[in-house]
Order: sequence, then C-alpha cells, then structure tokens
Amino acid sequence: MDLFDKLLVDKGPLGRHSAIAHGYYMFPKLEGEIGARMKFRGREMLVWSLNNYLGLANHPEVRKADTEATAKYGLAYPMGARMMSGNSTILEEFEDQLSDFVGKPATMVLNYGYQGIASVIDALLDRKDVVVYDSECHACIIDGLKMFIGKRYVFPHNDIEKCEKQLQRATKLANQQGGGVLVITEGVFGMLGDQGKLREIVELKKKYQFRLMVDDAHGFGTMGKNGIGTGEEQGVMDEIDIYFSTFAKAMASIGAFVSSTEPVIDYLRYNTRSQIFAKTLPMPIVIGNMKRLELLRSQPQLREQLWTVVRALQNGLREKGFNLGKTESPVTPVFLSGGTNEAANLIMDLREYYNIFCSAVIYPVVPKDVIMLRLIPTAVHTLADVEETINAFAAVSDKLKSGYYATKEFQPAQ
Repeated sequence: MDLFDKLLVDKGPLGRHSAIAHGYYMFPKLEGEIGARMKFRGREMLVWSLNNYLGLANHPEVRKADTEATAKYGLAYPMGARMMSGNSTILEEFEDQLSDFVGKPATMVLNYGYQGIASVIDALLDRKDVVVYDSECHACIIDGLKMFIGKRYVFPHNDIEKCEKQLQRATKLANQQGGGVLVITEGVFGMLGDQGKLREIVELKKKYQFRLMVDDAHGFGTMGKNGIGTGEEQGVMDEIDIYFSTFAKAMASIGAFVSSTEPVIDYLRYNTRSQIFAKTLPMPIVIGNMKRLELLRSQPQLREQLWTVVRALQNGLREKGFNLGKTESPVTPVFLSGGTNEAANLIMDLREYYNIFCSAVIYPVVPKDVIMLRLIPTAVHTLADVEETINAFAAVSDKLKSGYYATKEFQPAQ
C-alpha cells in the first residue's frame, strides 16, 4: 500500500471527524484582542478556553515590553542553537530569576513545553532506569516515555497505594539492573483540575529511593501563597527534585523551564537534544517573559482576582447542582450525561444562542455517555461573566435532560 493511501483510509481518532468538525469544533478561530470576549465566526463570544490565567496576554506593561524588545532586537537575535551561538546574558539572567522564584539552585529555559519535557525525560534516563508515573499524566510526558527504552510502571490516577506497589516493583528491578527510579506526576492535572498527591508521594521517599519530577504547567503562577506552584501549595517544594513548567499558561507566552540542582541542570544543558539542535528563543520572547515573571511576582492582586472568579464560578455551578469532579484549581470541568451527537448540539447551542465559547471533551477521552465541558477562568473575567455563564449552563443542562439535543438538529449561524 502507498503510504499516502494508508493515511487517507485511516485518518486517526480525531481526523475521521474532520469533514464535519473542522473550523467549528476543531481548529476554531478566535479573533480580536485576547480577553474574556472575542470574535468567533464574526460574533462576540464570552470565552472560557484561553490559557491566560493572570490576564497577562494583553497587560499594558507586557505589550510595551514585547513591542520595545521586538523593535530593538527583531526576531532573529540570538541566531543559532544556544550551545553554538545562541546564548545570551539576558537569557541567563532570566534563568537566575526563575531559580530564585521557585527556590531551586539552577534552571534551564526550554523553547517549548511539550517537546521540552519530552526531551528532558529522554535525556535523564537510560535503559537501566525505571519510571513510575500517574495514568493521567499529560500527552507530553507519555510521548517522552515512548522514547524511553527502559521499563515503566503506571499507577491509577492519584492512587498512592498502587503507586507504592509500583515503586516496590520499580525498586527491585532498578537494583537488579543498576539503575535509578524516577516518579513523574503533575502539580495540577489540566483536564480534571485536581492536584497531584505530592505530599503523599514525598512521604514514600522515607521508604524508597527515587527522584520526583513534577510537571506544574497549570500550577505555576496560580497555586500557592506566592504563586510559586503546587509544591508551595502543598508545602513540599523542596522535595521536588525536578520541577518543570511552561510559560504558556499563567504567563500566556511561549517556552518552558526546568529547575533542579546545578549538576542536573548542567547535565541537561549538554544532553537535551531538542535544545542542542534547535534555534534558541528569540530575544523579544525572553524579555517579554521576564516582564511577565516580574508581574507575576509583584502583582499578587492578579492572582487574587483570578481566584475571586474561580470561587464564584465553581461555587455557583455547584449550587446549581453541577458535577465539577474533584477540581482543586482554576481548571473547571463540568460533567454532563450524554452522547457525542448531544455534545455537538449542546456546544452549538451554547455558541449560537448563548454566545458562550468553552471547550468540550467527549469519548474516547471520557466514557461514551459523558460530556465534559472545560472552563478556564482568568483574572480578566468578571463576576457578571460568571453569572451569565451559570445561567446559560443551567438552561442547556435542562435542555439536555429533556432530550432536546437528542432530537433537534442544530445548524451554525451564517
């Protein structure tokens, strides 16, 4: 069979829906100034789908820093891979600032979150090592583990008893092979919104020898007294051996970072292939990220406003009888009962008649009879936005329960 013929026959689990979903449910276009209200297909929507927790995307100081840095440096400097010709004093200063903030000795900035953590995992491990990881870890971690040629053991999401059993197996095998054990989990799980059980995992260090790696993409900037992350929230930041986060969530930017001891970060600088063989981040992005970190640290009112919105949204939805699962973070999943066709009609109703834009998750990510609506509150949402959304959700929930979405055929507005 010709390679391309095979691709046309099997489009993949998402691609097979592209003929009816493209441009509306998948690859939608949100246009205009980034904020709580944007344009979708020419109409204003109240948007709950943007990773802009602290509202920094269009913060005037951020826009000024981005603009001035672009005018001064353009997008080419520094030119080349960082190891060869793309390093800079400013990038090293940014790494020092990140280390100071998260309380780790050393930090390496990465070009992207997804390929960053995947390649860090690849660099840290060899065939003698053993990995124990949470079943709900993000796809970037799973893909990083696919490159790992050693043994890995998965434990059911946040099940510490099963985690310990897998640690027992991992420890035995690692001792036999002369390798080490790495446990990987997340600070905040991006779909369900619950926190990883970091305290309980750290307690296991008293019985087993392993290193702990935490992906805190949704916790950095939002969790903890100072916004340092989920490790601060749970009081175990010092016990996280490898701390990873992205700039794409609370900082509304591009890039990521990994923090650990100086020897570990030095090793990663010389062995993380996605950074060695890729052009370094353009200077305007580095300087813009420095400004974002400065605001994250100096303006706690942004995080306070975020949590004001989060509490109002989550408490209001729960008071209306909605199931939000076990979320302990700004991530707000809303679980409803219904099939794929009902989910499509419900989402279209929300967008076309209530002007609410949020993401929907359906089978196979969730069970066949579950619809999960995922809302991301931000500091630029208002309590009026919250009230409007709760009222809309109550209305579509009533329609769903009545069977309305199972029988009616919705069409997008022209």
